[in-house]
Amino acid sequence: MTAETISLSRHAAFTGKVFSVMKVILHIGAQRTATTSFQAYLRGNTDWLSKRGVGYWGPHRTRRGGLFSGLVRGSEQELAGEIEKAKREIGARVERLAKQGKTHLIVSDENMLGTARLNVRAKQLYPDAAQHLERFARAFDGMVSGVVLSVRSLETYWPSALAFSLGRGGHLARADELDQIVEGPRGWRDVVSDTSAAFSGVDVTVDSYETYAPQPEKRLAYMTDGAVELPETHARLWLHRSPDLAQLRRAFAQRGGNPAKLPSGEGRWLPFDEVQSAKLKENYADDLFWLHAGAGGVATFVEEDQPDQAGANPSGGATTRGHKNDGKDGRMARAG
Repeated sequence: MTAETISLSRHAAFTGKVFSVMKVILHIGAQRTATTSFQAYLRGNTDWLSKRGVGYWGPHRTRRGGLFSGLVRGSEQELAGEIEKAKREIGARVERLAKQGKTHLIVSDENMLGTARLNVRAKQLYPDAAQHLERFARAFDGMVSGVVLSVRSLETYWPSALAFSLGRGGHLARADELDQIVEGPRGWRDVVSDTSAAFSGVDVTVDSYETYAPQPEKRLAYMTDGAVELPETHARLWLHRSPDLAQLRRAFAQRGGNPAKLPSGEGRWLPFDEVQSAKLKENYADDLFWLHAGAGGVATFVEEDQPDQAGANPSGGATTRGHKNDGKDGRMARAG
């Protein structure tokens, strides 16, 4: 038996052990679905959760810490080496957590799915999702227990993505480009199907921005099967909002653009006309119908009546969003 065979045998045995003692959950986003706020909630409560058996890896570890470095760009030959390198590192870290008695590991990084900027350039939802996710499936190599994807109404997702892109130096979308987005071939159904195909045999769970964005504790509750009490501290942070019209006009002017090309007034930028918005809303309704009907067996759509374990509240940290548009029930306003 070769050293490689022995290594593979040990990995297979370890993978089975991980499934029996610790669940590894990949939260892949998408962007503009309050992913950054969810990550801030997890990071702000890292110690609290760790003591209760829940580990967390976010962008501070996956990107800045270099864990996922090299998994997105490069030729297939270059990526093969990077994937093997990431597989070894991920396996070693997961094994350490399992030995420490962790019951769940939440890995949250929306760049696993792709980027909102790429969506804007391609004028469609995550055209390279299958390719991106397949690489991460190989890097985690059988250690993943579940994948979580968040969807958002296309009527609000696209204005948010376009505003964010424009605020970061992107160009102002033309009328024909807006039409291409509205008539684009891909919806959330395609993204969900790509996710299921990349992580064959792994449970894929889908939730909605409209329900879970303002309730990160409930999102974490279903990820952890309601097995631990969850804190409310940092649960009402609202981060990474898309820029409003006033901010966009300033950013546009600073780089030599004509701010008069943007609408006057304040508040959110709504680049689509009523007909286009109605079409985007209809497309999302079709996606939701498919999800509610069982998603063809490739995913489970999470409803709001999941077990609510929230309520514990460790000291310190922000406890309210503090935004004048917050609803009375504590939900964040739908902008962003």
